[in-house]
Amino acid sequence: MNVTSGVEESQFGLVSFRSCEQCQPAEFNARIQSALRAIPGIKSIGVVSALPFASPTGNAGITLDQAGKQFGGVPHFYGFGPSAISTLGLHPTQGRNFTDVDFQPAALYFFPASADVWITRSLADHLWPNETPLGRSFWMDKFHYRVAGVLAHFVRPNPGQGETGITGADWSVILPLLDSAQTGTYVIHATPTQWPQLMQEIRKTVRQIAPEAILDEEQSRPLAELRHQFFQRDRAMAWLLVLVIMAMLLVTSLGILGLASFWVQQRTKQIGIRRALGATRGQILRYFQTENFLISSLGIALGMLLAYLINQLLMQHYALPRLPLYYLPIGALVLWVLGQAAVFGPARRAAAVPPAIATRSA
Repeated sequence: MNVTSGVEESQFGLVSFRSCEQCQPAEFNARIQSALRAIPGIKSIGVVSALPFASPTGNAGITLDQAGKQFGGVPHFYGFGPSAISTLGLHPTQGRNFTDVDFQPAALYFFPASADVWITRSLADHLWPNETPLGRSFWMDKFHYRVAGVLAHFVRPNPGQGETGITGADWSVILPLLDSAQTGTYVIHATPTQWPQLMQEIRKTVRQIAPEAILDEEQSRPLAELRHQFFQRDRAMAWLLVLVIMAMLLVTSLGILGLASFWVQQRTKQIGIRRALGATRGQILRYFQTENFLISSLGIALGMLLAYLINQLLMQHYALPRLPLYYLPIGALVLWVLGQAAVFGPARRAAAVPPAIATRSA
């Protein structure tokens, strides 16, 4: 959920149409862009195929050879017109910017037959590890693309989903297309604080100037809202897991509390004898705290070993990223504190046992 999108999300929004009967792309694009630019608060507008956290439109497998034998993965292809590149303010961290001759018409859907493209650093490292990606070629079926630049980040519309999972969340390809090569989806640059009023005005305007087109209400939102909507289920699952973890910790602490209370009850006579022989309350308290610490440490050590083995299994067989190592000492510290806090009450009761109890029969 903390994935970097590659754009300043608060400044951008999406306007998307589901369909438009008998619309001519060039005329429809010009009509929509002209009307939206006239709305106060909109700084610029560009033609796109999709944006991060919106509906994916271009997932496709690629190969590193023309024969199609060396499979490279399944990135998401974005089709961006020159107006979209300037609106989003995209610049590669490595390589060159697109020039006017790079923007081409589409040969199939919004895919040009051959083009110089940008890819993300994550995809470049996956395709050509420890090598420069600039000038390298890859193919999507018979379509040939060459890497002209590398973006630090540009997340796919559905990060973490599909066959690429978390590993391919940032595998994206930017195709430079003429604005007339696609129609119906637009990126808007505006002041973040104006989005609530702007979206109302945008919906009203497009209904008036394009009554023949159907606006996609779910997708036509600020990018920040699209992100929030996309991760809604993940947040719900995260909170559910937090509640489960809290319940498990509560059950664990109650178990420690019950066991410690049982120890105190079983050793009442022993505690009284030690008190009669001169043991102080502090010594009795430290005894139970130390005993619980040793038992907890053994359980925590076994748990950390099990977590490490599970982590290695997930990495080797499911290609999931390594669990950060600092999770283990933090988890151990939490469990130690929990164990000591749970045993503190019974240990205090044990320390309060008077020496006279030793004279009683078992």
